[in-house]
Amino acid sequence: MGTTSVRPITIKDKTHVMHILKNTPEFLPPEVIVAGELIDAFLEEEKSSGYHIYVADMDGEIAGYVCYGDTPLTEATWDLYWIAVANDKQGFGIGRILMKHAEDDIQRMQGRLIMVETSGKAEYNKTRRFYERLDYQKVCQIPDYYAPGDDLVLYSKRIG
Repeated sequence: MGTTSVRPITIKDKTHVMHILKNTPEFLPPEVIVAGELIDAFLEEEKSSGYHIYVADMDGEIAGYVCYGDTPLTEATWDLYWIAVANDKQGFGIGRILMKHAEDDIQRMQGRLIMVETSGKAEYNKTRRFYERLDYQKVCQIPDYYAPGDDLVLYSKRIG
């Protein structure tokens, strides 16, 4: 693995990020569309979009991305909306680097709590273990939330 840096997404990066999302089997086509819309909102109105979107650049190649934002009508609670790492770049710590960046950035902006929603389906076992390894606590599971047989699993982490 080479050098990995985290930086704000640029218009040039969108195609690469969309490729990563489309090739991540856990993301359904409608989810990929929404992720693209959030990227567009950020690129058009970065400061007022409410989103913070960063990419992991590994030796000049986009290896992953993260999207988060503050939760409206809360005191210093933030939502992690998306995190994805290219299939061929998984296992190199890219996800951990992106999460560390998000946590540090949120804490810098006086955030105190990060919330993460994910699926309870078996295909998401690896995703849930990822959050648990990073000290996110499972706080709730709502059966059949997304669809019959697809539970919502909610994680949180206090950072401030």
